[in-house]
Amino acid sequence: MSERKVRVRFAPSPTGALHIGGVRTALYNYLFARQHGGDLVFRIEDTDSNRFVPGAEEYIIESFRWLGIKFDEGVSFGGEYGPYRQSERREIYKKYVQQLLDSDAAYIAFDTPDELEAKRSEIQNFQYDAHTRHLMKNSLTMSKAEVDALIADGRQYVVRFKVEPGQEIHVNDMIRGEVVIKSDIVDDKVLYKSADELPTYHLANIVDDHLMEITHVIRGEEWLPSAPLHVMLYRAFGWEDTMPRFAHLPLLLKPEGKGKLSKRDGDRLGFPVFPLEWHDPKTGEVSSGYRESGYFPEAVVNFLALLGWNPGTEQEIFSLDELVEAFDISRCSKAGAKFDYQKGIWFNHEYILRKSNEEIARLFAPIVANNGVEESMDRVTQVVAMMKDRVSFVKELWPLCSFFFIAPMEYDEKTVKKRWKEYSAQQMTELAAVLEGIDDFSVEGQEAVVMKWVEAKDYKLGDVMNAFRLALVGIGKGPGMFDISAFLGKEETLKRLRRAVEVLK
Repeated sequence: MSERKVRVRFAPSPTGALHIGGVRTALYNYLFARQHGGDLVFRIEDTDSNRFVPGAEEYIIESFRWLGIKFDEGVSFGGEYGPYRQSERREIYKKYVQQLLDSDAAYIAFDTPDELEAKRSEIQNFQYDAHTRHLMKNSLTMSKAEVDALIADGRQYVVRFKVEPGQEIHVNDMIRGEVVIKSDIVDDKVLYKSADELPTYHLANIVDDHLMEITHVIRGEEWLPSAPLHVMLYRAFGWEDTMPRFAHLPLLLKPEGKGKLSKRDGDRLGFPVFPLEWHDPKTGEVSSGYRESGYFPEAVVNFLALLGWNPGTEQEIFSLDELVEAFDISRCSKAGAKFDYQKGIWFNHEYILRKSNEEIARLFAPIVANNGVEESMDRVTQVVAMMKDRVSFVKELWPLCSFFFIAPMEYDEKTVKKRWKEYSAQQMTELAAVLEGIDDFSVEGQEAVVMKWVEAKDYKLGDVMNAFRLALVGIGKGPGMFDISAFLGKEETLKRLRRAVEVLK
């Protein structure tokens, strides 16, 4: 195993939007592959033709493009092990189904859904296995002639794996250690359906992993119950020497911690559970996405990486390259990880702080323009520099910053009540005169003169500054007052001061 090149795969089903838990699985596969100089394969598992949703495959590919998670081969990426879409591999699977039938590791079953349902009513906790298969309609209870006649007659059938009872199946999991499962609890799973001539997930998965030389299977905890069957299938084919190592990742839990994270949790608490906005072609329903909600892809990746894995240090902010360097799959938790969506918001805020003012300004400029303001890039960048530490998303800047670009037409009632005293109009009229006489209207130039005037008049600095802020901003918020007035310039500052005196009296 150590001599083989590391090859991992991410194999979603095109049945709808990509859940954020799937994104994390793909990310961990990516980190593992990059760390070991290996390949990441993108495979589409579309054997369940009834659940296929148009547009889902393109959506999944676009999600990873946005997130910066790059695949080495697979659907839309090319490679030497294709086709990578399971629906295009029908003939390959048939060969392996026949191999299992020929070696007596599988058998043909003709039981209809109604017959199976009747058995479930008759036998409590019924499962199709070594204890019940002799009661059913299959090639183990019928003659070859009967079986051949039914097939010739066009009767639909399935091929079931023949699980031998009384065995201990050992699954060596990279996260959970050795897991031992008794074969008696595993039912004779359906591997192939004649109705659509397609295998089920279990067979397709094993055949593809083997033929594509996958060395490690890193997938969600929900697949752990399938692991014993997959081990038995590898043995049945005689592929023990190339069996991949398994790692079953912890579940993503609801923010409260109980139960698996679902789309309903996102709807209920107001956070996305999909990477991109999803338009359901069947229902027309639109679900929010991280991209459209204003998250940076790097922040989403960083946030997800630490859900169920920890680096063993206090470090929280990681670039993708740093994650590759630090990732150790044995440090993944066995227990489920609470989906702390507030932490996701915190990460986005941290990435805003770390990005240059110019980069944030480029994202903010279209919002300024959409609000009918023509402003130079340099001026937008100045505003971003003053205000970006107050927001978690770029879209939050406009409500906080609009006063830099548009003079207030009204004044917040609560702030007026609290900050505009009976003597404020007089003080602001005087302040306007002082400011008019200043040649150097920089922050420092204004501050020195205004402070000297406040002191000379024995005014309370708080009274002056609060009224000054209300006049320029319309509410009691914003950065330092001289930062605001220096940005607005002398003419605009005086205009706003005089209007406030006139309106507020």
